[in-house]
Amino acid sequence: MIDKIVKCLKLAGAAAEIQRIQTAHRLKLIDFWEIAKGANILEIGCGQGDTTAALAYTVGKEGFVHGVDIAPENYGLPMTLGEARQLLLHSEIGSNIRMDLDFDILTDTITFKNDRFDYIVLSQCSWYFSSYEELVAILKRVRPWGKRLCFAEWST
Repeated sequence: MIDKIVKCLKLAGAAAEIQRIQTAHRLKLIDFWEIAKGANILEIGCGQGDTTAALAYTVGKEGFVHGVDIAPENYGLPMTLGEARQLLLHSEIGSNIRMDLDFDILTDTITFKNDRFDYIVLSQCSWYFSSYEELVAILKRVRPWGKRLCFAEWST
């Protein structure tokens, strides 16, 4: 399973080995959160799609992952968010993924229906927020959109 997910990110050598470790960690989080096949997910702070890929693989073709990130397409190394998004969207799991970049959850005009998502995921992204108050504002904004919040951070 891990190798199939890493393959979608088209990494090789040392980068692929690091991604295998990262993917194993993300799959443990997904198991902990009890995310099941067929789930609809909003992922805030999707970045290059490391968690997005693991979520999409887990929910399968019956589910859907909508990732959003405030960063622009040209942000990131060793590949930009835009490049990583294109790889994922053209991979075997791409049909059940949407990734919107340069998307500010607090100011964007998009709104979702109440309980649109089974899960709202914030995985290793909260340290990008400018303050505790910004995190709270985001959580308040998205609360009606999902049934369950899943949160993980390297160090809170």
